[in-house]
Amino acid sequence: MASASSTHDKVTAPYGSWKSPITADVVSGAEKRLGGTAVDELGRLFWLESRPAESGRSVLVKAPEKPGDEPVDITPKEFSVRTVTQEYGGGAFKIVGDTVIFSNYKDQRLYKQSIESRDSLPLPLTPDYGGPLVSYADGEFDSHFNRYVTVREDGHEDHLNSTTTIVSIDLNDQNIQEPEVLIGGNDFYAFPRLDPKGGRIAWIEWGHPNMPWDKIRTLAGGDPALVESPTEPKWSSKGELLFITDRRSGFWNIYKWIESDNKSHEQKSLIACTYRQNGRSSFGILDDVHSTLSLLDLPFTDINNIISGLHCLYIEGASAVHPLSIAKVTLDDHKSKVIGFEIIWSSSPDSSKYKSYYSLPELSGRKTSTVAEEPRLSSHISLFEMLTSTAEEGRLLRPVEFLNLTYQYWTSRGWAVVDVNYGGSTGYGREYRERLLGSWGIVDVNDCCSCATFLVNKGKVDGERLCIVGGSAGGYTTLAALAFRETFKAGASLYGIADLTLMRAETHKFESHYLDNLVGNEDDYFQRSPINFVDKFSCPILLLQGLEDKVVPPNQARKIYHALTEKGLPVALVEFEGEQHGFRKAETIKFALEQQMMFFARLVGHFKVADEITPIRIDNFD
Repeated sequence: MASASSTHDKVTAPYGSWKSPITADVVSGAEKRLGGTAVDELGRLFWLESRPAESGRSVLVKAPEKPGDEPVDITPKEFSVRTVTQEYGGGAFKIVGDTVIFSNYKDQRLYKQSIESRDSLPLPLTPDYGGPLVSYADGEFDSHFNRYVTVREDGHEDHLNSTTTIVSIDLNDQNIQEPEVLIGGNDFYAFPRLDPKGGRIAWIEWGHPNMPWDKIRTLAGGDPALVESPTEPKWSSKGELLFITDRRSGFWNIYKWIESDNKSHEQKSLIACTYRQNGRSSFGILDDVHSTLSLLDLPFTDINNIISGLHCLYIEGASAVHPLSIAKVTLDDHKSKVIGFEIIWSSSPDSSKYKSYYSLPELSGRKTSTVAEEPRLSSHISLFEMLTSTAEEGRLLRPVEFLNLTYQYWTSRGWAVVDVNYGGSTGYGREYRERLLGSWGIVDVNDCCSCATFLVNKGKVDGERLCIVGGSAGGYTTLAALAFRETFKAGASLYGIADLTLMRAETHKFESHYLDNLVGNEDDYFQRSPINFVDKFSCPILLLQGLEDKVVPPNQARKIYHALTEKGLPVALVEFEGEQHGFRKAETIKFALEQQMMFFARLVGHFKVADEITPIRIDNFD
């Protein structure tokens, strides 16, 4: 029990049931996402934002030119700027001069539009295949030939085994023509980048069964035996090729390719960069004169992207009190000090009004216990704990270094939340990332369960009311933990995987061989699929699923739902029309969050929730 006091009285309520102004409506309204930022030749800032209130539509926006003015929507209401290349998308627009080329979500065609005239309609550049069967992403303008170079995923002949290439689109021709294939033959391509001097192109390519963070054979370095995963190639204005790779150290660092001897050298040029250490992002300037990294103070503790403006930088980031934001950062003449910091865009501009309810971050780490049958799994695990101490102090610890109102929704009601970066997570080097290879369903489950047990033993949480929630791969970990361990008393799987064999057969091309490295042989596929061990489930489960999900198709959730219904366990399945892999609509985000709260309150917490929520029907319970 916990107490909350006012000047007149004291109200006592169970943990989990506290009244909070951070409602599901507040959370869903703050779920705007950034799909990229850009600065045009005049120094004007543009960004791509998704809008839950508009069914997740993505809109290109121009920053206000004068203080006090409102941002301007560039994208007409009947369009949405989003690509589904390799299902996860990315790089949906590019600006040059007064023109933007973008991918339209509904038909996945590329369009050209003037950003100067608000009345101009986008004009299609690519053929109409009768549906979103061919998609484009991560394009670059080639000013020397007046063409657009981009990654194309072509699935109009075989949607489960699409062909990925790098193509060019002639911008001189007013007629719509088939793009010309420039580079092909491998399974995947990304980051086509053109030398500003016009003579060269760099790109990333890889083939099955590797993922881009596993291993890519690269020209830079010339050693075919070198295991590394280079990414983000970029040409400097001098024609130097910069890129990031994790060679030798296992951690991604900045390198420069020296063409004369076909070798890579660590980068010494002046460059704004961010790096992560102990769960926090830091911002700095690499100085080519003094060969030093100057660390600069920013209010952000989680930084996602940096782009150059005119005499400034634009940084995408967040902190414990800042939601996802774009900030304009001005440096002094020596590039050694931040002299200006201004928030230009915020995913939740009203979030500051709830500041007194926020939990503050504290980072924690520990060693996992050695598992007798799998001693090699003992390794470092980073935990981010969000835990209550006394109600009077209201001290709460947050799991991540950015303001996430979903977590605050729970903690402001008296829940404790822990976010586990289990083995396989990025940010801790290749060795930690590769802990999951051949051990998915073992390492992740052990890390989550040992974390929960550790906190129970410390007296931090109630072992009889532990719940586990995960989405996608985390949904699989949730189902596996509930099937193969007895640590948790209930769980919620959001678009999670129940049958690994079915997943391998039905998922999209990008991840179609991913499981080969994560799982193993056919017996491993069977033994680690929760659907094959329904008899081992013993607690309530909530299943939330988008009906247009191509990464984890809906029949995964339906299969586990029917099996658990027949077993007699309390279970509920909610399917959402128009939702894909990850929920984008405000009404979906709100409903899913409220039903998780209601589900756990009814079946585990046994308390009345503070908000007026109509519960869904739970099979084998209602």
